[in-house]
Amino acid sequence: MRRTTVILVALACVLAGCSSKKKAPVATSKSSTSSSSSPSTTVAPGISPLTGLPGTPATLDRPALIVKIDNAPKARPQAGINKADVVVEEMVEGGITRLASVFQSTDSPVEPVRSARSTDIAFASALHKPLFAYSGANPTFLALVHSAPLVDVGVDKNPSAYHRDGSRPMPYNLVSSTSALYSGASSDSKAPPALFAYGPPTGGTPAKGIDLVFADIVTTHVTYTWDGQGWKRVQNGTPHVDAAGVQVAPTNVVVQFTEYHDTGIRDRSNSPVPEGTLVGSGDAWFFTAGMVFKGHWSKSSASSVTTYTDASGKPMLLTPGRTWIELTPSNGKGSAAAL
Repeated sequence: MRRTTVILVALACVLAGCSSKKKAPVATSKSSTSSSSSPSTTVAPGISPLTGLPGTPATLDRPALIVKIDNAPKARPQAGINKADVVVEEMVEGGITRLASVFQSTDSPVEPVRSARSTDIAFASALHKPLFAYSGANPTFLALVHSAPLVDVGVDKNPSAYHRDGSRPMPYNLVSSTSALYSGASSDSKAPPALFAYGPPTGGTPAKGIDLVFADIVTTHVTYTWDGQGWKRVQNGTPHVDAAGVQVAPTNVVVQFTEYHDTGIRDRSNSPVPEGTLVGSGDAWFFTAGMVFKGHWSKSSASSVTTYTDASGKPMLLTPGRTWIELTPSNGKGSAAAL
């Protein structure tokens, strides 16, 4: 009964919407009073909504596609992570992270596709019924996927869009492509809203890089270094490259300090499965154009777009391009530093 109660509480929270080196600031569940302005969900003609860059007629009006890509050591190198418009790095059980890779303006093979987590739902619910690709989920999380405002193009719903890579071990070898997954698009899906406001950022502090830690049974240690054009990513001491050998180097990195809670579910090794609290508000750091800006994030409901503001409460402006959002733990299992 106690286990059932914990699971039900976790479900209710999801569906209703619930530096110098230091521990990450704590995210709160109360909406930020300084976040009254939000980025416009209308973009200029010809501009891709998730990057702020010029788009193509073939992609401008299509829905977003979220693909869950594993980030465990055996899952790398991955395919598609350098083509995604937005990548959300979330902590899963044991301190490992997983990548919710969002495509809209480009196409790519994707590998390895892995399972869904409850953290995905509040993020996906704001994207105007996006396609959602994943390899499966436990019954509790699967029920969340089925009730969420998204189009299920997971392997169980659309098996013909997937195949196994014989050169890699299971479960790190499930492969698909954005073109195959888009074949499952729904007629009532539409282009996603803009997630960020774009423009020349001013008033930041020069930053050479970023140091992030996701820690539990194991530690995922991530650094980004500014190279004049993007933030080059290193994971656990090794350059993070994709399947083509190209190092990850997004234009922007958003560090969204996030409180994780125990869902009451355990994985096969009996490790607690965490969920990031994405509805509420908290601190955020924005790395763009070689600078860091400290501000806030706020999200009033699962279906609302997260608002990102600078320290004065004005919409934070990012450089047009690809963005990685780091859901950095704020309650004792993570740290962040601007270098």
